[in-house]
Amino acid sequence: MLTLLIVHFVVAASSPALVRLLGRRAFWVLALPSAVTAGWALLQAGRVREGALEQTFAWVPGIDLTIQLRMDTLSWLLTLVISVIGLLVLAYCAGYFTDDEPGLDRFGVHLAAFAGAMLGLVWSDNLLLLYLFWELTTVLSYLLVGHFSEQEDSRRAATMALVVTTFGGLSMLVGLVLLGLAGGSYRLSELLASPPEPTAVVQVAIVLVLVGAISKSALVPFHFWLPGAMAAPTPVSAYLHAAAMVKAGVYLVARLAPGYATMPVWHPVVFGLGAATMLIGGYRALRQFDLKLLLAYGTVSQLGFLVLLVGGGTKNLALAGIAMLLTHSIFKACLFLTVGAIDHATGTRDLRILDNLRRRMPVLAVASTLAAASMAGVPPLLGFVSKEAAYAALLNEPGPWALPLLIAVVTGSVLTFGYSARFVWGAWGPARVGAAEMAEPHANPWVVTAVPVLLGAASLVLAPFASEAEPWFAGWVDLLAPTAYTVHLELWPGLNLGLLLSLVTLALGAGLFALRSRVEAVQKALPHPPAAVSAYRLVMRGLDRISLEVTGLLHRGSLPLSLSLILVVLLVGPGAAMVRALNGALSGPDRPVRWFDTPAQVAVAIVISIAAIAAVRSRRRFRAVFLVGVTGYGVALLFLLQGSPDLALTQLLVETVSVVVFILVLRRFTGRFRDTREERRGRPRRILLGVGAGVVVAGASLVAATARTATPDSVTMPRSSVEFGGGYNVVNVILVDIRAWDTMGEISVVLVAATGIASLIFQQSDRMRELRQRLRRSRTRRKERRGMTTGDLGWLSAIRATPAEHRSLLLEVVTRLIFHTVMVWSAFLLFTGHNDPGGGFAAGLVAGLALTIRYLAGGAQELRAALPVMPGTLLGIGLFLSAGFGLISMLVGGDVLQSWTFIFEVPLIGEVKLVTSMFFDIGVYLVVIGLMLDILRSLGSGLDSEIAPTHAGQVVSDPLAGERGG
Repeated sequence: MLTLLIVHFVVAASSPALVRLLGRRAFWVLALPSAVTAGWALLQAGRVREGALEQTFAWVPGIDLTIQLRMDTLSWLLTLVISVIGLLVLAYCAGYFTDDEPGLDRFGVHLAAFAGAMLGLVWSDNLLLLYLFWELTTVLSYLLVGHFSEQEDSRRAATMALVVTTFGGLSMLVGLVLLGLAGGSYRLSELLASPPEPTAVVQVAIVLVLVGAISKSALVPFHFWLPGAMAAPTPVSAYLHAAAMVKAGVYLVARLAPGYATMPVWHPVVFGLGAATMLIGGYRALRQFDLKLLLAYGTVSQLGFLVLLVGGGTKNLALAGIAMLLTHSIFKACLFLTVGAIDHATGTRDLRILDNLRRRMPVLAVASTLAAASMAGVPPLLGFVSKEAAYAALLNEPGPWALPLLIAVVTGSVLTFGYSARFVWGAWGPARVGAAEMAEPHANPWVVTAVPVLLGAASLVLAPFASEAEPWFAGWVDLLAPTAYTVHLELWPGLNLGLLLSLVTLALGAGLFALRSRVEAVQKALPHPPAAVSAYRLVMRGLDRISLEVTGLLHRGSLPLSLSLILVVLLVGPGAAMVRALNGALSGPDRPVRWFDTPAQVAVAIVISIAAIAAVRSRRRFRAVFLVGVTGYGVALLFLLQGSPDLALTQLLVETVSVVVFILVLRRFTGRFRDTREERRGRPRRILLGVGAGVVVAGASLVAATARTATPDSVTMPRSSVEFGGGYNVVNVILVDIRAWDTMGEISVVLVAATGIASLIFQQSDRMRELRQRLRRSRTRRKERRGMTTGDLGWLSAIRATPAEHRSLLLEVVTRLIFHTVMVWSAFLLFTGHNDPGGGFAAGLVAGLALTIRYLAGGAQELRAALPVMPGTLLGIGLFLSAGFGLISMLVGGDVLQSWTFIFEVPLIGEVKLVTSMFFDIGVYLVVIGLMLDILRSLGSGLDSEIAPTHAGQVVSDPLAGERGG
């Protein structure tokens, strides 16, 4: 099972390359995982009847997150539905789309990945893992519904589906956590085998889980998102909104029913909302003129019917529900794909315009009519078998719910017949009087017709074999409460009350269709009840308004205000806790406070304090930056005095880079701070906040140091860093091995920061295109210069392009002398950092400072000549190396990001020790260089292009000479 999941996501990831290579034919390849899964599931049918298949893999034991996969009868049936319908829909896409369809590559990724996510959902035996797959289907559904991202309706529908299902998912997460805590396990099979006592907490948990289920399966009051999701391409509607994603809620209700259907809160939610949804969806379907919307409201109606059946809690209802689940997937997928074929051929889905299509598409007309008749419960089709089983179960159901549910189901079935007939008449009958003339339809590719025909035929062919399926459903059905009367799946149930009800349903449904004009008139005349979508829009408008007001109040683009809010929260929260703990920290007899080790530390602290006070009092920006730099260099000196050369080196480099960034940005500011009356009034408040924040941080550090009860890691870390990480530099081993996950997260943040910096400067896409063009020209010139003599080339190859008034002889000489030395030192720090001070981060900063020297000496063109690549390329390669190292360690059988040490002999060099975490460190190195390059191109040469034309009296012959866009 795990292998099949991995195959699904690997094939999905290859979709862009496949689409570029094969065009729409790539969907045949994307369908292969579903085909293999369907074949594998059929081969496992015998084993599933004997007992569930289980696989367990440790993942995050600390939070009981284990990859626990389990396939029993219920999940086996859903596996067949997901894989078989997925196979047919993906094959259908090969004919439905054209090779020039916008976004076809990403559509393939999302649809193929969705198939894998649904399989993971129904196979998950761990509640937390189930939630992960649950939310993954939500995100992929959002991307698929919003496939036509250039259309506002598509974006709005995708957002609505995302908001509603995410709300339900978060509610479900709370319920799952409460259920796991109450039951003492997050394993679903254990919680069903031994349900916790129905305490108030457990019942609240069940209600929250049901909220997630009914929001996913579009039950009242969350039903409105499903018709809106019809903005998606038709294959998406056929797969997600008929056969797969909306079945996730039905599956969850069915999965929990054996253990929790007897709880007091269960039946009011399941029966009440299921019946209401069936009636409301059927009523709304009778009013639709868009064939796809008609099917959407019909789907809403039948999802309510399904939840009512599978959540009933008895064997009879369960058998009818599981049969209806399979039947619904077949006929509803066929009908949606039929609508896609009609829309593909005619360009419309309006049943008022469609005219005599049955003559042009006779085979498709017959197949879809069979599917619609199955949906209406007409014999001798599969839908009739499942509906008969539902009638029989309700007629013999004990308890007070039986009669109201039977009335609701019969009424809903009458409505189902009415809108099924409306679909057939609208799709294949004559156009309505006065309708606009329909365009001449064109032929569909064979697969667009073949797939719905195959599904339509299945409704007829499988009906006689319905009774043979009962033993295959028994593994789940037998878990529920038996009743005195046993229902069976039969094509001919005999003359009984259930058959009489079916005949009455068909007669009333036929009458409803015959009087459709009067029914439409009555529906128009009746007042429309408040729509749930109106409540959604009201809530969203309210949230937008509240967020706007809060943003206007607290986040007005004022940096002082934002920092003040952050510091106030620090003082109120951690500050209050620190005050309570500080007294015990200072008076603890076992851990006396040692304020300093040497007088040099006191001297450095005094210098730092003086510089900090002077920085606050400074009225000139450059002087303030210099003084802030003094505080940073002072901290580096404290690290050095404390015996931490690695930290001292890193702090020194970070402070240097910070000063460079400050200086680059200060070019766009005046030389002095504003000294208005308002600024002077706010100065005491800012000083108070700053001092308070400093006291809180210092106090928290003191409390943390004196409150230790366990042995410090520093005692054992030097030895374990050698034995475990293969290096003597404890800091580097921590970064690239022991806590490599943290480092990966940090370099991901670096990448995001670099992207943000670039987006602030290069706000127009044409500026980014200009940058790429300049880089290409720089690389071309470099190749041309290779044929020159050394004297022609020079050490600073692009320096001659810099205007004479911007050149500095001293800086050029210094750059020629130290650039290559600094780069060699950078490489030295990288490769020796595992044992000595250095590492990828420090080495990357050194290389970035070397590039800074080249930029200062020769400007933008010299920077391009020094490193003619896009910063994003280095950032991406670096992150890929770090993350790829973690993947490789898994593939060879180790833990994620696990390191190995190799020692081998190299001729003329001797013994060489290689620790595989070095490749992770190289990734960090490239990410840091990419960040520095991005800073220099954005805040350096990018601002140069904006500053240059503004100098009074300066004539710029080329407006891009200062690296506009570069």
